[in-house]
Amino acid sequence: MAAAIVSVVLPSFNRLRFLRPAIESLYAQTFTDWELIVADDGSDVETRQYLQSLASQPRVSVVWLAHTGRPSIVRNAALRRAGGEYVAFLDSDDLWAPTKLDRQIETLRTRANCRWSYTGFLRVDARGSPLPDEAHRPWWIPYEGDIFEQVATGRAAIRTPSVLATRELIAQAGGFDEAMLCAEDYDLWLRLALYSEVAVVDEPLVYVRYHDENHTREWQSAFVGRDRSLNLRQRLVDSGRRSLLRKERVRNALKLAAKHAELNARVRMLRALWESLPFCWTYPQWWLGALKAVLRSYLPGRLLEFHRKRRRIG
Repeated sequence: MAAAIVSVVLPSFNRLRFLRPAIESLYAQTFTDWELIVADDGSDVETRQYLQSLASQPRVSVVWLAHTGRPSIVRNAALRRAGGEYVAFLDSDDLWAPTKLDRQIETLRTRANCRWSYTGFLRVDARGSPLPDEAHRPWWIPYEGDIFEQVATGRAAIRTPSVLATRELIAQAGGFDEAMLCAEDYDLWLRLALYSEVAVVDEPLVYVRYHDENHTREWQSAFVGRDRSLNLRQRLVDSGRRSLLRKERVRNALKLAAKHAELNARVRMLRALWESLPFCWTYPQWWLGALKAVLRSYLPGRLLEFHRKRRRIG
C-alpha cells in the first residue's frame, strides 16, 4: 500500500471533549490522501479507549507513551512514524477548516522554492466561537518568502496547527528540540525559515481554541525556551542574522525581567537580569531596561502611577 501524501501529527493528553472534534475536522477535509499519527502522552482510560477505537481504522496509528509533559518529545515520536511527502500538525484541541490541506498542498505545488506553508487562523473559545476581539485583530500580516527575520522577532504569527511542511525539510531541520519545555514550535519555525522560503495561505483555515483546559506550563519557560533557540541558532547564520538574534536575546531577557517586576517577584527579576548580563551588558538598551525593571519592582506603585500621569500631561 502506497504511503499517504500527508502525515498528520497529533499529540494528545486527555481533553477528550476537544480531541473528538479536532479529529472530526481532519476527517472532514476535502483532501483525503492523509494518514493520522497520534502520539498519546499517557492519557486517562477514557481517552485511551477512544484512541484504541481509532487505531483499528486503516489510516490511523497511535504511538503510546509514558507521560512526559513535553510536546516536543510527543510530536517527535509521531514524526518518526510519518511516511508522507508532507507533514501537517494538528493539536488535540484545535480545528481545521475543510479546505485547509487542499489549499496548502495546492499552494506548495505551485511554489517550487517553498517547502513549507502556514495559514491564517482564528482564535476561538471552548465552544468554537471567535473571541470578541478577533473582529478587530490588527496584527495579522501574511509574511511569505524569506521570513527568518519575521519569525525571529515574533512578527510572523504562526500557529502550530497552521503549518504544513515537506517531511524532508523537517528532517533537515532536525525536528523539535526535546530539551525545550516551551517555545519548541517557535524554534522549529526558525530553522524551517533558515532552510526554505515559505508560502502563506492568507485565509483563516485554522481555529485555535482558548479555554480553561489549555495545557499551560510556567509562563517563564517560554522566555527560557526562546532564549535557548536564539542562542543556538547563532552558530547557523551569517553575521547580519547573528546580530539580529543577539538583539532578540536582549529584548527577550528584558521582557522576562519586566514581567517578574510587574508581578513583584523581585528575587526572580534580579536573577533574570544577572543571568542575562554576560550576553547583554554591551547593549545600552539592556541597561535602561534593567533600570526600569528595578525601579518598577522597588518603587511604590503610587509613585510610579504619579510619574506616568505626569508624563502623559507633559
